[in-house]
Amino acid sequence: AVGINAEYGDYCFSSPECMTIDERFDLEAKRKLWKLIAADMETQKDDPLLFPGKASDELLEKFPPTIIREVEFDMFITEATRLANRLRRAGRLLEYIVIPGLPHGGSMMDVKGARENSKAFNTAIKEYLL
Repeated sequence: AVGINAEYGDYCFSSPECMTIDERFDLEAKRKLWKLIAADMETQKDDPLLFPGKASDELLEKFPPTIIREVEFDMFITEATRLANRLRRAGRLLEYIVIPGLPHGGSMMDVKGARENSKAFNTAIKEYLL
């Protein structure tokens, strides 16, 4: 499995005062999106199919081998780091790649750091998943 700049839990529903500026970016849009995705947010708020970061340790042990890619100043960095750490403890994390110095969407920019880290990401996919 490959996670790329994804939201893994319901962190966007927590208090904005606890978030970084990057995490607060477009907070209301993220909340609305999750409410559109879920059939019933109230009953699904702890569902690991909707929020993989809420999976139990036992369920994480059954996850496929996973590579997570993030950028340093992404709005999802906290959740990605938390899930990467949990997957590592469960023996399911193959690689956690954080592209330094880039904002959300920065990995798609034509800049040296993004190109170099895209190569590292492609190498990890070839090494582990192909």
